[in-house]
This record gives sequence, structure tokens and C-alpha cells, in this order.
Amino acid sequence: MKHLLEYLPLAAFFISYYLFDVYTATAVLIGATVLQLIALQIIFKKIERQNWIVFGVVSVFGALTLYFHDDNFIKLKPSIIYGVFALVLLGYQLVGQSIPQKLMGSEIDAPSYVWRNLSFGWAATCVIAGVLNFWIAFNLSLDTWVNFKVFGLTALTFIMFICSGVYIYKYMPSDDAQ
Repeated sequence: MKHLLEYLPLAAFFISYYLFDVYTATAVLIGATVLQLIALQIIFKKIERQNWIVFGVVSVFGALTLYFHDDNFIKLKPSIIYGVFALVLLGYQLVGQSIPQKLMGSEIDAPSYVWRNLSFGWAATCVIAGVLNFWIAFNLSLDTWVNFKVFGLTALTFIMFICSGVYIYKYMPSDDAQ
């Protein structure tokens, strides 16, 4: 349910873009992100930090897009979000904490180097996603960028999680241990 909520603003943006235009889609994205936060609070009684970061960037760059009627601002949004996430992952790792370990460490007993490698892998994926988004946004058509934003970045995230699962699989508890 929570993962479905994560993708609702993206789906709303995509549908609105193809039904109307990038400016309507941007306004819908802002509204859908607000609704997402409300739903997360009602259903889960908690809004994660990453959701607040996304909301902040969506609000600022969405507002700039609408105010200046310039789609370049909304095109920058994914690169900025991925850049912030990469910096957070690396920053936590520099102070000796691993975000993947914080998320999965209670269920998976893996050595610290595994968690460190996952942190660096996730950060590298964020950097790649941000750079790809920037290049596509400013070198290809708006339609191509929207499709990449919705499908390409989602696929890249999915691939990262598959690779993470394969990498950490041998440390997962077996069914016999339960």
C-alpha cells in the first residue's frame, strides 16, 4: 500500500501530461504530492523524511515552473532529488551509518562492508539517475523526458533494488531459522 502511494503523484503527472500539458501536469503533481502526504499521515501515522524532501523540491520547482511558465524547472526536479538522496546516503556513510542497514538491518545480519557497499551502490544509482535525467531533459524532447522520468527512472530504481536483493541474498535469514 505504501509503495502504491509513492507512485501515485508520478502516475498523476504522467496522465495529466498526456491529457493536457506539462503545466497542468505540474500543478497536478504538486496537488497529488500534498494528497500523498495526507494519506501517509492518515494511514501510517508517519511521513518519512524522504517524502518531505520530495514534497519540498516538488513544491519549489513546481511553483517556479508554473510562475515562470518554464518547464526547465520541473525537468530539474528529479536530478535535484536524486542528488540530495546521493548526498544523504554518502553523508550518513561518512559518519559510520548505513541507510540500507537502518532500513533492513533488523531483519538481515550482514557484515558492515556489505552495508557500506549497498550505500555506495544506492548513491551511485542516484548519481546515474540524476545525470541521465539532466541529459535527457535538456537534450531530448519533452515527451521523451516525461517517458524517461516515468518509466526509465522507475525501471532504474527497480533494477537497483533487484541488484541489492541479489547482493544481500546470502545474508537473508533462511526459512529454517524461523
